[in-house]
Amino acid sequence: MISSRTTARRWQIAGVGAVAVALAGVGLGVASADETAAPTVNCPAVAGELGAVPARASAEIARNLALLNTQIAEANRRLVTSAGEGGPNFIQNAILGPLKDKRVATINRMATAIGRSAPKPDLDVQALATCSLNSNGGGVAAPEPTAVPAADSAEPGAAGAAPTVNCPAVAGALGAVPAQAAAEIERNLALLNTQIAEANRRLASSVGEGGPNFIQNAILGPLKDKRVATINRMATAIGRNAAKPVLDVDGLATCSLNANGGGDAAPEPTAAPAAGGAGDAGAAGAGAAPTVNCPDVTGLPAIPAQAAAEVNRNLELLDTQIAEANRRLASSAGEGGPNFIRNAILGPLEDKRVATLNRIETAIGRAAARPEGLERFAPCGLNG
Repeated sequence: MISSRTTARRWQIAGVGAVAVALAGVGLGVASADETAAPTVNCPAVAGELGAVPARASAEIARNLALLNTQIAEANRRLVTSAGEGGPNFIQNAILGPLKDKRVATINRMATAIGRSAPKPDLDVQALATCSLNSNGGGVAAPEPTAVPAADSAEPGAAGAAPTVNCPAVAGALGAVPAQAAAEIERNLALLNTQIAEANRRLASSVGEGGPNFIQNAILGPLKDKRVATINRMATAIGRNAAKPVLDVDGLATCSLNANGGGDAAPEPTAAPAAGGAGDAGAAGAGAAPTVNCPDVTGLPAIPAQAAAEVNRNLELLDTQIAEANRRLASSAGEGGPNFIRNAILGPLEDKRVATLNRIETAIGRAAARPEGLERFAPCGLNG
């Protein structure tokens, strides 16, 4: 009887405890439901700060405005999925901070895109990129409008009219061009036109880029360097067959700008002005290059059979060296100063002949008495 009463009391206590646990669970569930309403990000609108967008930039601006919306949506999803994670700075470090970095990059891209075709907008990028929170779920921020406000293409202030380069004419400064140099001069005159066209394309595609010295440093400066090299090549080509023209290379190479689009510079005529024919005594004289005059190798002793092949190869090599020197004299007429032929042709030729003559002495000396003094045949002069 006592045992039965005790058992009943135990069941009553257990029932009360179960009800209490159930009620506590309901309360916790309500509290949890309140806490799961994750915050959402609240970001400043960017589209209205951009101003009128040039037509050439509108597609890129629309893409980047849509990307801002995507970034906000991703941040809101991350806020929901990470509710309760991390410490007090979790949201700032893991969500808002990275979101700001993405927005800075996106806003800067839009400013650059506009600046290529119009004045670059002066935006408070840090403020526009920084987002806060709508606590307890808030309302989702209004998305960026992706329909871009277009600039008026008829506005005189639109920066679409890129400048063009204005370069001095070179062909007229060259004087008469020897027939032997005409093809090379024409190629280089055409190259000057190509360089100008490339610079004009670069001016059109880079409108609004860089600082105040951008055009000088990135376009006009490199163009000048190319023109200096091209003009010098033409002067050298003429100088091989006639008097080398004395040109103001720096003046001819330096280009300026036709503001607001200007007109394209008149192209260089690529038909080189020919020098006079038989009546042009100066040109005729300059075309007749000298030739080398080298002594014959004489006085060799009887050549042993074992050395004959090597000696003959080296004697033929002496003839080859003379032919190479004559070709060099013909192709370099007018180059260098008064010592050019001695330093660039006759001196190297003598060195080659010394080595070849030494090989002949050594080949003979392996099988017989070595001849001495063949180096006396190495120096060569000129047939005027």
